[in-house]
Amino acid sequence: MQILIVEDEVRLAQYISRALTEAGHEPRLVHDGETALGEAEAKRYDLIVLDVMLPGVDGFEVLRRLRAAKIDTRVLILTARGEVSDRVTGLGLGADDYLAKPFAMAELRARVRALRRRRVDDRAPRISIGDLELDPATHGVRRGGQQIHLTAREFALLEFLASHAGQIFGQDRLIEALWGADFASESNIVEVYIRSLRRKIDNGRRNGLIETVRGSGYRLRSDPPGSADTGVAAGTTIDGDVNSEGAPD
Repeated sequence: MQILIVEDEVRLAQYISRALTEAGHEPRLVHDGETALGEAEAKRYDLIVLDVMLPGVDGFEVLRRLRAAKIDTRVLILTARGEVSDRVTGLGLGADDYLAKPFAMAELRARVRALRRRRVDDRAPRISIGDLELDPATHGVRRGGQQIHLTAREFALLEFLASHAGQIFGQDRLIEALWGADFASESNIVEVYIRSLRRKIDNGRRNGLIETVRGSGYRLRSDPPGSADTGVAAGTTIDGDVNSEGAPD
């Protein structure tokens, strides 16, 4: 894989580069955020290994600008910060995984392999639910014919729910499937991504596709919005339809 390494500690950056080269990858080293943004915009990388604590433009701002520019390259953030809130911030901005310093090079290589395995098979079939269409090969998403831009992690969550339309998944199950079992289950990362997806996919529709089943989890409706049959069993409470009266999301 073509990998951009963004790390201001030169010695550590060299160690990372050597480890990834030995694993068969082609790394490129930069040491500040502004240079990283220029590189990521000029060349299509398969992965960006991004340190958070950079001089000038920090890693979070680099990530925010990348996603704002619709650059969906996978990003593995490196951070010396151990707080859950910092990990949530990075993942919420569109990172695909994180690794806390200090770390073993073997773990870094394993994380890179895992991210590589997540790349979608080009032959994967398109998914259609009502007027929602997903193309796993291109990460393309359309609703009612309108193109919708999602981050890599948002797409992964939507694809998972769409591939199991009608099934309810709790927070722990979604974290295990998309972030890994080692991610803190008490964090609100799932809620953050569901809220973002609902804003982009349902966009104020009263009968949205993305539902919160109170006390159980989340699901993507298997029946198109507007159907007389909501598919909800008697006694089940559904939250999350966004409307002008301020219903919760």
